[in-house]
Amino acid sequence: MAGEETKTLEDLGALTGVTASDAAGGETGGEDGASAAPVYEQKLDAQGRAYATGKRKDAIARVWIKPGSGRIIVNKKDHTEYFARPVLQMILKQPLVAADRLDQYDVMCTVTGGGLSGQAGAVRHGLSKALTHYEPELRGVLKKGGFLTRDARVVERKKYGKRKARRSFQFSKR
Repeated sequence: MAGEETKTLEDLGALTGVTASDAAGGETGGEDGASAAPVYEQKLDAQGRAYATGKRKDAIARVWIKPGSGRIIVNKKDHTEYFARPVLQMILKQPLVAADRLDQYDVMCTVTGGGLSGQAGAVRHGLSKALTHYEPELRGVLKKGGFLTRDARVVERKKYGKRKARRSFQFSKR
């Protein structure tokens, strides 16, 4: 039977058509097609909140979301007080705006490490992940916006014989 299933070089063009008809007609092919697409489920804790961890540079944010009026609390302060710059507030709200859920969830997060820019990016990353845990159907919108990808850029280390990572000491001819 193995000899009958082998294909020649001429049959390669028709090979894709054969597997597609097998998948449409055969029972096992249909099951494989259905299992190929992962199914995401809602992940909530005992209080009905969704939790996720977000990271950027040296900052780590722990984010909890629950249905509410749209309050965002960062380290026990209002987000406008903690992130005073409007750009950082905009970065923080990007996933909620993209998912059109700005006034539907209360967000509570603790963030440590790094500077304010890294912390805002970490909260954005954690908030995006928490939204997908609460509403798995939002994953496509957030993934398309690039909010679920961890920004891997970090500060380059200082090299010996250099002033900084790449900057050399000032050269003196005389």
